[in-house]
Amino acid sequence: MTSTLAPPVTVHRVTPGDTARMRALRLEMLADSPLAFLETVAQAAARPHADYRRRIVQASSGSQLAQFVADPGGRLIGHAGGTVLPEEPDATVIFAVYITPAHRGSGMLGELIEAVAQWSASIGRHELMLEVVVGNDRAVRAYERLGFRDAGKRVPHPVIPALTELQMRRRA
Repeated sequence: MTSTLAPPVTVHRVTPGDTARMRALRLEMLADSPLAFLETVAQAAARPHADYRRRIVQASSGSQLAQFVADPGGRLIGHAGGTVLPEEPDATVIFAVYITPAHRGSGMLGELIEAVAQWSASIGRHELMLEVVVGNDRAVRAYERLGFRDAGKRVPHPVIPALTELQMRRRA
């Protein structure tokens, strides 16, 4: 009898050993959802491996930047990052949230967001903030299910001037 059970997926903070898999996931993210991120596939593909490694090393420890991944032991299947901005010192800004298409709707989004929330609370930031492109109703509904609420603030998309993003917040 052959088991069809999928391997268990762990959510963990990135380590320097995740660099190659993070680069592959980043390229997938950009190809799958180009409007959601701040760089293009071509820009990301042109960056040297050392740049990815430097970013992963930064995100693997400390209180200013953290990245979490969903790891089934092979290709990474999800990512969420958290950082702090000078204008929002008491909040963690969630960024670069992505779940591979085959794993959307599996609960992985909640696990990644909770990992960021736990990290944020552990360093004394008790509010989470993220921005979603206006019209991306599926993402808005998914974040609402995780406790985020529309903060009533609209901001221009940082790369595509024709788009607007809505800000959502919740407690960490």
